Amino acid sequence: MQNKPPMETDSPEELLDLVDENDNVIGTKSRKEIYAEGLRNYRVVNAFIVNSEGKLWIPRRVTAKKLFPNGLDYSIAGHVESGESYEEGMKKEAIEEVNIDLNVIPFKEVATFTPHTHNVHCFQKVYVIESNEAPDYNRDDFSGYEWLSPEEIIKRYEEGEYGKEDIPEVVKLCFLQ
Repeated sequence: MQNKPPMETDSPEELLDLVDENDNVIGTKSRKEIYAEGLRNYRVVNAFIVNSEGKLWIPRRVTAKKLFPNGLDYSIAGHVESGESYEEGMKKEAIEEVNIDLNVIPFKEVATFTPHTHNVHCFQKVYVIESNEAPDYNRDDFSGYEWLSPEEIIKRYEEGEYGKEDIPEVVKLCFLQ
């Protein structure tokens, strides 16, 4: 996937670190600048809430979102802000999006991907949270959700389901190998 990420106009004040091929910080730019320039050397965190049946909690984004409106999303996803560690970014996003305190609820890192070595848009760490309960999600971010198996997620995308572009690749790499 060598496509440029879609244009983003939200949060122009959000500063993100730029990294080299080894994930070392080499600079900082605003989120707006990064998306406008089509850069891929910034950091994000993604997480899946996985139940005891191996199904993933997959929310649907609200239609008001500028990127991927009404599309499928990770259980939790967000940018790692400048000066923040991946883990700090994960904890912040978990509270904001699904009201889960990762200082109390266990989570584990399951993968690290880069645009240089994987078919993904940027540098990312992927986490798993085990839970059989749907979280108390932020209604400003998500309009609903489904519990889907990794195979069901891949099939949905193959059939034309809309959502964040990296999800099928990340699901394959994390759950189907």
